[in-house]
Amino acid sequence: MVRPLSADTAPLSGVLGRIGNTPLVRLSRVLQGRVPEGVEVWAKLESHNPGGSVKDRAALSMVLDAERRGVLESGSTLLDASSGNTGIAYGLIAAARGYEVVLCLPKNANAERKAMLRAFGVQIVETDPLEGSDGAILHARRLVAEHPDRYVYLDQYNNPANWRAHLDTTGPEIWRQTHGRITHFVACLGTSGTFTGTTRYLRSQSPDIRCVSIQPDSPFHGLEGLKHMETAIQPGFYDAGLADADLGAPTEESLQLVRDLARMEGILVGPSSGAALWGAIEVARELSDGVVVTLFPDGGERYLSESHVFGGT
Repeated sequence: MVRPLSADTAPLSGVLGRIGNTPLVRLSRVLQGRVPEGVEVWAKLESHNPGGSVKDRAALSMVLDAERRGVLESGSTLLDASSGNTGIAYGLIAAARGYEVVLCLPKNANAERKAMLRAFGVQIVETDPLEGSDGAILHARRLVAEHPDRYVYLDQYNNPANWRAHLDTTGPEIWRQTHGRITHFVACLGTSGTFTGTTRYLRSQSPDIRCVSIQPDSPFHGLEGLKHMETAIQPGFYDAGLADADLGAPTEESLQLVRDLARMEGILVGPSSGAALWGAIEVARELSDGVVVTLFPDGGERYLSESHVFGGT
């Protein structure tokens, strides 16, 4: 039986019942010469969700919450802004629950993401590529202000059901999968939902666990889905004081780690996973022993057309 998303929901059937319970794998070859031998580094592979990313968890949590509150009914149209992964998750869930989806998406989102969105029947509203995800957010807000009766705006950047998905599922899974041995948790910041919910759960189990957030080291970066919080529209539930440390990931080093993961571990991931691994290595290299867990948000299949990610692979 699949674990329910939260205590007050029944187990889900069909494809939605496969969201969560993703594998945790220990990294090896990619760490040689980078991390002391006494330190374990593990990665949670969120590409194993049916929608291919960690965003399946948050999207499902927000949809179920909206249903419980009575604002989402059969035939409703969901509206949100996304750089791609949350939109894909909405498309998957909406197809299974009988909703329509309108997604504000930066025009320069890659071909793979747009193709996946259209395959699920998502209506894409392209926004100014120079404004990135912030531009998509502002456009979604204008749409719902102009047509309040047309859309159910889930607002992933301010919806507490986002981070609660990780309080209910991601955190407990990591605690169980490491048998409570985890000493450090490292995760990237986009909406900040993954880091917020998982950190709050892990600290409820052991206040000694150190939790480190990762964001791009510059406002101008190539790490899709991540936010440079100082210069971006900050999510409403983002708490800068929650992390024990916050590190700025460099784009080129993160992308090199994406390539290294493919060639040295057989794990195909996207740019944000490279940043997550960069952060985990930075944390691990300062230790003599410990169990460092990070989270790889999505797979690399949806970035294969981007030559700057995989280079000549």
